[in-house]
Amino acid sequence: MRKSNDNVNQSDRDAGDEVLDLVHRVMHQVRSLQYQALRGGPHDITHMESKVLGFVGQHPGTTQSDLAQHSGRDKAQLARLIKGLRERGLLDGVADEADRRHLRLTLSAAGRALLLQLQQQGRRVGTQALAGLSAAEQAQLQALLQRLKDNLDAAA
Repeated sequence: MRKSNDNVNQSDRDAGDEVLDLVHRVMHQVRSLQYQALRGGPHDITHMESKVLGFVGQHPGTTQSDLAQHSGRDKAQLARLIKGLRERGLLDGVADEADRRHLRLTLSAAGRALLLQLQQQGRRVGTQALAGLSAAEQAQLQALLQRLKDNLDAAA
């Protein structure tokens, strides 16, 4: 006897939906594992806060305007993030000598230590995620994901 198709459990989603949903789920899992190392510690940090710390770590003396331009985020949102990170002792700020309205941001010692911890955990998660993939498969995956990004950039 021939098996009938089960149309009740079939989805109307196409392959594009499935791919994008999988990309989303993978990134959600990566972020969850990356921040898992911080749970129960002194710093409860969000993804966007870690991005700010990372950018300031790579660009000491950066300004809120630089961050807004780089991230595409609203200046008011960044102002709140920066204020919170400064209040928690993770960022230091000094008024720009040429224009006192601009604050030059650097990582505090605690901010550098936290960023290092985040980077180490990120490497562990990356190693775990890529386990079992050959160098060629990793390169292929990177190329395919870059094509997805390029397609979305072209649509914007």
